[in-house]
Amino acid sequence: MMIKFPIPPNIVLPGNITYTLPNFRPGDSQTFDRALGSLVGLTIGDALGASVKYRPRQYLISYPVRDMQAGGSQGLKAGQWTDNTSMALCLASSLLTQRNFNPYDQMVRYLWWYKFGYLSSTGYCFNISNATRDALEEFSHRQKILKRYYHINNDAEIDQLPLGHVTRVTEFDVNCGTSGVATNNALVRLASVPIFYYRNPETAVELSGQSARLTHGDPRAIDACRYLGALIVAAVRGEQKNSLLSNDFYSAHQAWFGSKGLHEEVYRVSLGSYKQPQGYEGGIRCG
Repeated sequence: MMIKFPIPPNIVLPGNITYTLPNFRPGDSQTFDRALGSLVGLTIGDALGASVKYRPRQYLISYPVRDMQAGGSQGLKAGQWTDNTSMALCLASSLLTQRNFNPYDQMVRYLWWYKFGYLSSTGYCFNISNATRDALEEFSHRQKILKRYYHINNDAEIDQLPLGHVTRVTEFDVNCGTSGVATNNALVRLASVPIFYYRNPETAVELSGQSARLTHGDPRAIDACRYLGALIVAAVRGEQKNSLLSNDFYSAHQAWFGSKGLHEEVYRVSLGSYKQPQGYEGGIRCG
């Protein structure tokens, strides 16, 4: 697929972005369908939950979500997605346009979403978490280092800086997450990284963690992304549901994680700590 992603400050709603479908038949249609389903499912799930985001559990019991609904804290139309999908699309668009994992370009696109509503369903940024906002504000501040080094004053020009030029500046660090920040925002945007690298599980797991580190510096957030990255790779490669949910999944795929093990709390989750017979009341949530 050839997609013409807009360059801010031009604001183009996702439904108006032009694209062309290539005339091809995927060599492995099942793998293609699984990868596509991961991204489409992410978006549909986000849009389904948008109208009840931040609602207490009891509200959902009384008013279960059965179809797309308008409303919510942002007054969204039925089917519009939230910040979660917007950031996932930013990450996917970076992988597609750069044809590689480019952390600087990823942060630039997240910043575009924050400043210009890039790939937002509404054309503006909403529901951004404090952790993500702080990281993007810090990234914008650090870009001044690059501007001084290369004598560039134009934001658009600095945003387009090649990764090789960025890494040459040793005092610039693209990782803007702080320790102690372990919210789920890095997790919900992740899917395109393990999909892009599914043929190389070790790389997929490592880069899944790196994608989190850009905005979330807590080891729990990083390792949660590594573990979910491994699950997505396994799913795209055709492993069955009972394998993905097995308490032995981590040990069976430990080679994918290299020499660095999982954080203790994430490891406990991988062993099935969330599987309680009482469901939510019994502690189905992680942590």
